[in-house]
Amino acid sequence: MRTVFMGTPHFAIPVLEALMDAGHQVAAVYTRSDSPAGRGQRVISPPVKVYALQRGLVVVQPDSLRRQPALEELRAFAPEAITVAAYGRILPPEALAIPPMRVLNIHPSLLPRYRGPSPVATAILDGCRSTGVTVMLLDQGMDTGPILAQREVAILPEETAGALTERLFRLGASLLVEILPKWAKGDLTPAPQDSAQATVTRLYTKEDGQVDWALPAHRLARQLLAFDPWPGCSTRWEGKALKMLRGIAVDEPIPPGADPGQVVSQQHGGQGTACVVTGKGLLQLEEVQLEGKRPQGIANFLRGYPRFQDARLPS
Repeated sequence: MRTVFMGTPHFAIPVLEALMDAGHQVAAVYTRSDSPAGRGQRVISPPVKVYALQRGLVVVQPDSLRRQPALEELRAFAPEAITVAAYGRILPPEALAIPPMRVLNIHPSLLPRYRGPSPVATAILDGCRSTGVTVMLLDQGMDTGPILAQREVAILPEETAGALTERLFRLGASLLVEILPKWAKGDLTPAPQDSAQATVTRLYTKEDGQVDWALPAHRLARQLLAFDPWPGCSTRWEGKALKMLRGIAVDEPIPPGADPGQVVSQQHGGQGTACVVTGKGLLQLEEVQLEGKRPQGIANFLRGYPRFQDARLPS
């Protein structure tokens, strides 16, 4: 099949790689524009662009696909189908109408659940035991198009949103190349989504990562996983940001009179550790990062900052 691929982040690369390995002709790769990043604001190319150029593919980075010149350029590639994986731009109706075999998109959830921009993080935050990946046809709605195929997987214990996202897109890549020949032959019938079962996620911001110690410990432990790598989880201590990188909820009694945000010392396996009182239960910290410092296991952190064991963290 002759296809145009659209994707941007590193976890979309396995999809492009799978298409090429399966023998499909990738006429062009569309990705987001280069952008400044980091403290030095150095201009960085999207990971998909870097990979595509290494494979000798044509790369296109339009600011929009709504303008006529961009649409004509896309039409000139004559794709039979367009394949999308985390492109990050909305395709207008004129673009959706270009390929005769439609636009196929990989979405990391079992639609119609978790439509929108944060399906993986929200599934972890909600405490789901499983999720999955959907190959669907794009329409003008937000993840509302008919479904071609789905595959369910268990969410592993202590699996972060970043790790799960990569796993789901690898699964999506194999599912896409598995169904493309069937789709080309007309052996697949798209199934409409049941909108009555739909849930919609929102885009998380940096503010969502500010820890509210009034929440239950189990919720906060899920938040550490769901917000890794973005937006992360942090609090303030002695005027500096303190990132919580890893932690678990522990079923131990809260010391009498302790309020949410108070750090209490615990002994586990002969080593000192720190637990934070929450609205329900204790959150045992395992790895933290103080502003301007490298990440540290909690035992090493306490050796350098023993006064943290008496800290009161803001909610």
